Amino acid sequence: MPTPSPYEPAADEFTTIVHPELGEQVVARFRRHARRLAMPTLVLIALAVACGYFLGRFPEQWQNLTALAVAGAVALFGWVMPVLSWLAHRYTVTTRRVIAVRGLFVRERQEVSLRRGFDVTLRRRGLQALFRTGDVTIHSGGDHPLVLRDVPDARLIVTALGDLGA
Repeated sequence: MPTPSPYEPAADEFTTIVHPELGEQVVARFRRHARRLAMPTLVLIALAVACGYFLGRFPEQWQNLTALAVAGAVALFGWVMPVLSWLAHRYTVTTRRVIAVRGLFVRERQEVSLRRGFDVTLRRRGLQALFRTGDVTIHSGGDHPLVLRDVPDARLIVTALGDLGA
């Protein structure tokens, strides 16, 4: 039985394959900053308070069931979907490349090789400077640069990418 080449893609194309035999090691794995979950969490808390107050107070049974269904829909679209969306975005930095996987229902994977020449740009907007986050853009000479959106401790990531590219 022939041994697979280390350059062949895995069965799951969205799994990060690291090849230690080629000298590739994971430097960092991270997601977008968790402050994106603040508003969905407030929605969930407000929903729990509203359910505790209103459920069971309506005179008709169908009104109580309708209120419960509306609360379930608000919980699904106001908390579960944003949390799953946040979990679906992940970034991996190895000694050879940067990998971005995003998407909840439709997965998109983008890679940038660190072996070629590249340029790293840090952009901060709004409250990102307060939280030490930012958008890190990696230009590797291709048409589409890789943008790591709202990453925590963005300046450290830019410094690490600069060290890996040297």
